[in-house]
Amino acid sequence: MENQSNDLSAKIRIHFFTTDKCFGPGIYELLENVRQYGSLRSAATSMNMAYSKAWKMVKLCEENLGFKLLISTTGGKNGGGAHVTAEALRFMQAYDEYCHEIREFSDKLLKEKFSFYKNN
Repeated sequence: MENQSNDLSAKIRIHFFTTDKCFGPGIYELLENVRQYGSLRSAATSMNMAYSKAWKMVKLCEENLGFKLLISTTGGKNGGGAHVTAEALRFMQAYDEYCHEIREFSDKLLKEKFSFYKNN
């Protein structure tokens, strides 16, 4: 019988709250996809998410954070689209850095607190 690795790891998903849950991995991914695809509809499709759900997520987040996440243009000759605002980009960068630092701390703490656990 082969030995399997039984290393412990922690999965951390960070959500920010104001009056409601307002920012987390889902809206972060959605905004990253808007950056990549240039529209909320395409971003939602890439995540197998209904456009209406994506729109509601963005609006709820904007209401709770107090600033616009997206600037949208309607269709027409050149088609519509969306881009992420500078304020949203700044928030996303800070969120990404915060999550990274929390995960690094968590890994260190896990090794410290569970040093007695040895895998075979």
